[in-house]
Amino acid sequence: MEMLIISGLSGAGKSRVAAALEDLDFYCVDNMPAALMPLFAELCAATRGRYERVALVSDIRSRDGFDQLFAALDAMSARGFEYKILYVDANIETVVKRYKETRRRHPLDGEAGGLEAAVRREMEMLEPVRRRADYVINTTGLTLGRLQRTLFRLFGNGSKQTLRVSVMSFGFKYGIPIEADLVFDVRFLPNPFYVPELTNKTGLDEEVSDYVFSNDISKQFLEKLEDMIEFLLPNYEEEGKMNLTVCIGCTGGHHRSVAVTEAIARYLSQRGHETECIHRDIDRN
Repeated sequence: MEMLIISGLSGAGKSRVAAALEDLDFYCVDNMPAALMPLFAELCAATRGRYERVALVSDIRSRDGFDQLFAALDAMSARGFEYKILYVDANIETVVKRYKETRRRHPLDGEAGGLEAAVRREMEMLEPVRRRADYVINTTGLTLGRLQRTLFRLFGNGSKQTLRVSVMSFGFKYGIPIEADLVFDVRFLPNPFYVPELTNKTGLDEEVSDYVFSNDISKQFLEKLEDMIEFLLPNYEEEGKMNLTVCIGCTGGHHRSVAVTEAIARYLSQRGHETECIHRDIDRN
């Protein structure tokens, strides 16, 4: 079992770190009392593989004192449980700014004589943990995307962070999908619905797809759409986005949107992107 202890300054980004680690199949527990860590490790081990990767967040909120944390870690080592410590850091100015923006109260505010004094006091209290840490990540000026890439590099077991793209066809008459990140209207393309032999077919049928892309406007549109999506994907990855939903809409979601969605999904898959193709309204009357 792989066990990671996450600690660090309040406001430095431990919650974001834990959320990113969940994408790496860690089971994360926030604000874990130090005294419970050895017992929790035993419970996880007893599941025999159900919890292979566990991350426990322990910080100043527990009020346990870090002597108790070290005692708990020593107890885990004595029982054969290996662990690593990840310390999440940031400079004083960044932590103060984040607290002022969120209007949350620092755990030591009121004891140390103001927010800045509370942050400095916490730094002093956490210094023994920082010295013992196996990894230190300073989130000052770090975007969410860069933070996720750092965590993937450290804990991804060689896996590469990839953006998963869902391409979805839909009918405007049934409403725009609520999960849409990008929406494209293809109702200007030739409509197979008005061709008697194509009315009861869908964009999955070759005859319908050929009809939709039978003119230069359709072909130019598809090329420009492919080019734009290909341009956008690395930029979304840079910002740390893990899932992107591209929605293509026509009137009923049977013909044009389905044909275009299939073409876009095929284009992205051929270029190595993890792609899912969904036709939300294809079976509606």
